[in-house]
Amino acid sequence: MSDYILEMIDINKSFPGVKALDNAQLKLKAGTVHALMGENGAGKSTLMKCLYGMYFADSGDIILDGENVSFKDSKEALDHGVAMIHQELQPIRMMTVGENIFLGNYPRTKLGLVDHDAMYKETEQYLEAVGLQVNPRTLLNELTVSQMQSVEIAKAISHHAKIVIMDEPTSSLTEAEVAKLFEIIEDLTDQNIAVIYISHKMKEILEISDEVTILRDGQYIGTWPANELDNNKIIHHMVGRELTSLFPPRTSMAQEEKVLEVENFTSPTALSFKGCSFDLKRGEILGVGGLVGAQRTELMEAIYGIRLHEDEGIIKKEGKQIRINRPQDAIRHGIALVTEDRRESGIFTVLSVSDNVAIASVNQYRHGPLLSLKEIDSVVEDSIDKLSIKTPTHQTPIGSLSGGNQQKVILARWLANAPDILILDEPTRGIDVGAKYEIYEIIGQLVEIGKSVIMITSEMAELLGLSDRIMVMCEGRISGFLDAKEATQEKVMDLATRFMGQGQDQQA
Repeated sequence: MSDYILEMIDINKSFPGVKALDNAQLKLKAGTVHALMGENGAGKSTLMKCLYGMYFADSGDIILDGENVSFKDSKEALDHGVAMIHQELQPIRMMTVGENIFLGNYPRTKLGLVDHDAMYKETEQYLEAVGLQVNPRTLLNELTVSQMQSVEIAKAISHHAKIVIMDEPTSSLTEAEVAKLFEIIEDLTDQNIAVIYISHKMKEILEISDEVTILRDGQYIGTWPANELDNNKIIHHMVGRELTSLFPPRTSMAQEEKVLEVENFTSPTALSFKGCSFDLKRGEILGVGGLVGAQRTELMEAIYGIRLHEDEGIIKKEGKQIRINRPQDAIRHGIALVTEDRRESGIFTVLSVSDNVAIASVNQYRHGPLLSLKEIDSVVEDSIDKLSIKTPTHQTPIGSLSGGNQQKVILARWLANAPDILILDEPTRGIDVGAKYEIYEIIGQLVEIGKSVIMITSEMAELLGLSDRIMVMCEGRISGFLDAKEATQEKVMDLATRFMGQGQDQQA
């Protein structure tokens, strides 16, 4: 009898113009956490979708509990004990917790009606199993991302899952929520449930995993016990080369000239940003640090015209006061924003790479009532080349690209608009170390030609390694600035917690 609950052998999968999986392998033991790693586009999600019935493999064998299987859809996979929790959670928000857990599998009365009492009573048991203390009748829309994730795990338990696939499960969680998730995973493995854990966060991988499988360009590179790996070994196996540094070498290009001045920006919302003033210099990378809830995103979205601010807030561009009431005003003044959630508010999933690149600068290609498709194609091809975007063609739907390549397309969109100031909100969230390095190089190239960058990031290494200057926020206020040469993790964290418990209205 095999030692493995799951064996995926020589799995091949091709899409038009690209071979996504090339004899990929995965062997999984019951009651273990098995990490699946690789660069964006390495084939991790495709392999899991072949297991979960979202794709059909072109060839190869999937053996579950000793039987060869090929699921026609995700429901059949669930019925056989394979559950998948996607990176972008897709619950039905206007249904209750209980209804989401039992979706498509409702308990019935003798008359064939949904037995709500039985459903909610049983839901309580599953919520208790994942340590989630919410009313089963609560709407999903009222829960946090972490709580929604726990509901998805509870749903997996309700289907008596033998295998739970978690795709980038901590990308939007706080440290406390990550710790709670790890407790749940430990409880799952104690019940002999196997967990396939997809993540780019090497610290987490080394902390929680028993084994690690690495894919590269759709091919199986190898499987190792987690305790035999370290960051450098993982990076080498993932990218096939040594990365001597996580950040490209660069010299600060910051000049004395101020291209942006923000004075006394205050939100009309009581618990948001208050009295925020800062400046941005030409050629500067201004890192923005702070803990979850510091209101960094909210402040930048107000500057960009997405959110309201009180009338006394002033913006100056190159010394002249400007008024931004909506994003179109910001774009007109040479300011661009790459949002935090690329799937929710960044990409147009069903549109092509070409459409996603051109959409913000479409008026540049308009001649009377007609668009010049030749000009658009030229800009898109140039962007694909300069940013090394991996896509079969520029007409490929962007939703089929890896996360790192989607992020590059978004950057290409705004670079086509030639902004002076680029605001990047968590620009490398959910992408691998190789793609991160490429985006860091793009940022460096921008400031070399005199552009200025504001970069919100929750990754301490990124904040310290890429910024010329760091602005730290705490509970809606700017708590201080650090020059990159003097900045340390301890100094950043001191500023990030400076006003905690003091209340929004108390002065620093």
